[in-house]
Amino acid sequence: MKLMYIDCGMGAAGDMLTGALLDLMDGDARAAFVEEFNRLGIPGVVMEVEPSVKCGVKGLHVHIKVHGEEEDEYMHDHHSHDHGWHGHSHSHNGIAGIRHIVADHLDLPENVREDVLKVYDIIADAESKAHGVPVTEVHFHEVGTMDAIADVTAVCMLIDRIKPQKIAASPVNVGGGTVKCAHGIIPVPAPATANILEGIPSYSGDIKSELCTPTGAALLKYIAEEFVDMPELSAERCGYGMGTKDFERANCVKIVLGEIDK
Repeated sequence: MKLMYIDCGMGAAGDMLTGALLDLMDGDARAAFVEEFNRLGIPGVVMEVEPSVKCGVKGLHVHIKVHGEEEDEYMHDHHSHDHGWHGHSHSHNGIAGIRHIVADHLDLPENVREDVLKVYDIIADAESKAHGVPVTEVHFHEVGTMDAIADVTAVCMLIDRIKPQKIAASPVNVGGGTVKCAHGIIPVPAPATANILEGIPSYSGDIKSELCTPTGAALLKYIAEEFVDMPELSAERCGYGMGTKDFERANCVKIVLGEIDK
């Protein structure tokens, strides 16, 4: 049986999962995927991939640019229900707008489209609970929204392409300390992340930083069948998706693809 095992010892974020999955591919297949992804039509979005080394470990770092800019750190994955925010794509920053983009504008296979929408439902439900507002009133910052749509879509497309028979993940390191978001400073894990990770083994290590984002948590919750230590397997390929920050430990998600006995 082909198993995909995700090591979340440094948490998980959408761009890190994307990078690790792309690192499982050879160069030609990776370039073809990025070209195809950039033709999908996510408003203003361009994916760029570059090699990255953390603590001597070589992997890939994925940049998602929206109208030529990357999201501010505090906006990425931290959402708002502030009805006073107005951007030039205000209609896109609610869950109905996101569903409209994914369902009506992206050239995706139907099963992948369904996967993307289900992951977004997990995020929206968690944000609704965190903010104490109905799902229909959860609004997302525009740049962070398109960035997250890109991350979720890329991961779902790549999983569909690789077609593992089973996906498992390690317990999730959420990090510690505090994180700045649109509303102020909040404890790690952020409330939406904590909501998503209910029922999933997680822990806080010695790194005082947010390691698992809501988007990363939602993707893990949707794609992983179980959260366990890595089973005995015959590894075929390893991929490393690098985060932005530098720590004493390599800031990456590691994905192993291999065979296990059924």
